[in-house]
Amino acid sequence: MHKLSLPPSSHIHLIGICGTGMGALAGLLNARGHRVTGSDEGVYPPMSDMLQSLQIPVAIGYGPQNLDPRPDLVIVGNICRADHPEAQAAKDMGIPYASFPHTVRDLFLRERQSLVIAGTHGKTTTTALTAFLLEAAGSDPSVLIGGVTRDFGSGFKLGKGQAFVIEGDEYDSAWFEKVPKFSFYVPHAAVITSVEHDHIDIYPTAEAYEAAFRTLVEQVDPGPLAIYSGDAGAMRVAEHADCPVVTYAVKGDPFSFEPSWLAIPKGLHDFELRIEGRQAGLFRSPMMGRHNLRNTLAALIVAHVSQGVPLETLRAQLPQFQGVQRRQQLLGTPGDITVYDDFAHHPTAVRETLASLKARHPNGKLIAAFEPRSATACRSLHQQAYAEAFDDASLTIIAPCGRNLPDAERLDTQRLARDLRTRGTTAAATATTDDVLAAIVDAARPGDIVVLFSNGAFGDIRSRLIDALTPKTANA
Repeated sequence: MHKLSLPPSSHIHLIGICGTGMGALAGLLNARGHRVTGSDEGVYPPMSDMLQSLQIPVAIGYGPQNLDPRPDLVIVGNICRADHPEAQAAKDMGIPYASFPHTVRDLFLRERQSLVIAGTHGKTTTTALTAFLLEAAGSDPSVLIGGVTRDFGSGFKLGKGQAFVIEGDEYDSAWFEKVPKFSFYVPHAAVITSVEHDHIDIYPTAEAYEAAFRTLVEQVDPGPLAIYSGDAGAMRVAEHADCPVVTYAVKGDPFSFEPSWLAIPKGLHDFELRIEGRQAGLFRSPMMGRHNLRNTLAALIVAHVSQGVPLETLRAQLPQFQGVQRRQQLLGTPGDITVYDDFAHHPTAVRETLASLKARHPNGKLIAAFEPRSATACRSLHQQAYAEAFDDASLTIIAPCGRNLPDAERLDTQRLARDLRTRGTTAAATATTDDVLAAIVDAARPGDIVVLFSNGAFGDIRSRLIDALTPKTANA
């Protein structure tokens, strides 16, 4: 595989630029002084807003015309198949092309210490928190995250320090590189938050999914590798590590032996930290929920064990973290109805997010609107798991599947609604996003909480819902 080498101010074009990772890479390349352009079909916030603020031109739709003027390099997103018109045009024109992770490794990671945050759940938040802690400690890290952080105002940062904090995505790189993205990331240290079968379109079996994470674990040098000890899949892949392993968990998690780092909750935000059985003090996290406490431990391990940031510095800075857009993001409180947006689409993530919101808002109805849109969410693989994921919701409204799949493979939303009702949760499966919106508006009252679950645009329901609830409650 050839090593990329580009002169300063090269013209780099990204196909699929509005993906969360691709948009962040576009910003990173722009910060390095390259001329960046891109193309996409699905253009919506937060990536569209970020790219616009950076004055990076985005062509709507794909085709050879987007390669005029001729770029020096085309980065081909994993949305492209071999017959993609724009990617094929680049190939036919003899324009050098590369995948997202190949570009990141050769242009950024070879000269820095790569800190890779991976796992089925929580990797975006954990990456953002790790980057924030290192930045607050004065390390000036570089950052690449598949999301927009509130602390940096973007998903990227080009720093002068040695550390490069990167979200390690297990999805494949490109049609011409059918390997996990994180297999390119030469990890100096790494985190694996969890390994729970996902991306069934890429990994048809749980064994294939775990094997992908083993490729990351086997590369970590010198370490450490931070592993959530309450996750059986993560612990299995950790057995293949040649570097030091640091385990972490929250008291009450299903671990078989006490982890190296243990958090003992002391309310919604405070926790006592124990390291190797010894008290390390009381910390305050800005995030709620057991899943976010685990994410916090992972970030603290990387900052302290790998990068040497003193615990006292981390304790002082941790409460200032502002989080990531679309991760329990508060959209507004129209008429005293609290509306959140969340990226969660795997049943475990949905369950953990609902538990966190219920703890934060114990009094009002908790209304969940779920759009099964990802390749995994739309399939029947997690039919039963979804039925058990919404127990903390008072009302669950299910949008249509966002992908056209054979009946035998597709998540049965009507069956899901029936199963939820059997478990005691009011639920309905809808035919359109407009129906979802109408159902929320009809049910929500002052003091209630609404959370929108989707990893996509969700029919622009976010802004429409705020608008719809405002006149309703104002006129009540």
